[in-house]
Amino acid sequence: MRLSILSKALRSQDRKKLSPPVLLFSAASRSFSQLSSQYQRSSPSFGIAFDIDGVILLGNSPIGGSDKAIKRLYQDSGNLRIPYIFLTNGGGFPESKRASELSKLLGVNILPSQVVQGHSPFKQLVNRFENEFIVAVGKGEPAAVMSAYGFKNVLSMDEYTSYFDNIDPLAQYKKWTITPATNENSTFKEMAPTICSQRVQAAFIVSDPVDWSRDIQVLCDILRTGGLPGREIGHQPHLYFANDDLEYQATFPSERLGMGAFRIALESIFNRIHPNPLAYTSFGKPSPLVFQNAELVLKKLLSSVYSNSHLINHATPGSHNFKTLYMVGDNPSVDIKGARQAGQPWFSILTRTGVFKGKENHAKYPADLVVDTVEEAIDYILRKESI
Repeated sequence: MRLSILSKALRSQDRKKLSPPVLLFSAASRSFSQLSSQYQRSSPSFGIAFDIDGVILLGNSPIGGSDKAIKRLYQDSGNLRIPYIFLTNGGGFPESKRASELSKLLGVNILPSQVVQGHSPFKQLVNRFENEFIVAVGKGEPAAVMSAYGFKNVLSMDEYTSYFDNIDPLAQYKKWTITPATNENSTFKEMAPTICSQRVQAAFIVSDPVDWSRDIQVLCDILRTGGLPGREIGHQPHLYFANDDLEYQATFPSERLGMGAFRIALESIFNRIHPNPLAYTSFGKPSPLVFQNAELVLKKLLSSVYSNSHLINHATPGSHNFKTLYMVGDNPSVDIKGARQAGQPWFSILTRTGVFKGKENHAKYPADLVVDTVEEAIDYILRKESI
């Protein structure tokens, strides 16, 4: 039922918005204008999507020879040689900032249009909530992410809770201090009555929440009162999760609980204190819609690279059909399951540098290929494609 809601929401938007803005691809065209003689003769018949955490990076450190391997997808001149994107359920920062960070860590030029994060599909909901009051939850810069997408009336959870006295009963016991607004600020004093009486129309879980106790408490307040904490029970506002990952691989040896775990906790508590079950929509891998969108993004990227070539049909940008799309991931229940559900032309490659560490293929969600590192994955792809 939730997938049907998601599908309906996405289909109702302008199809052109399923891929990054045209201006970004114009920039990509200028950046990638010089192609090798081999690729000037024929456009690539394949593209690659890489997960980030557990495949490319552990924390902020490249793993599995990823920095060296990614460079093989570029020409010596630094121009893109093979179309690829990063397809991650992570997020918390605008795609432009994430692309800049990845560029520095990997030593190559990565464009914002090559970064598809768990919350990237939230762009499709701008027409619905552009001017509505919404709350963005999670680590990093959740409000900045939503503002960059075009939402005009958004507060982060940190900002929102600061306007309510005693909404977090445990705040006095917490060692960290977050003061985006204070009672000493004149603007705060003027805005407080407006914020507290303004109905929240939707809550977006943009990235992994940091303060679970506060965020679950305040989300329950918002969701069971119709968006007005402290008031009577009302109709539940909309709730969207950027992904539903139960676990993910960080720098600690064993997996860490992700947004899916937070969703389970919130849902369990909400359903105990409210007569109606929690209604929500989850985005992110392994939804087939994410892989369909990834294919469109790769087609647009390829079109930008070959914008001056007769090999791409200018009348229908992104019409090129890939023979194979490779998904390189570390999480069988997310990356591999998603690629398998998406079907042709997806080919799944499972690495052992993240969530998956088994010697044999995963039993429930077997990949088309299992390798130790992303470097081995790229070796295989380039050999198979005779490059």
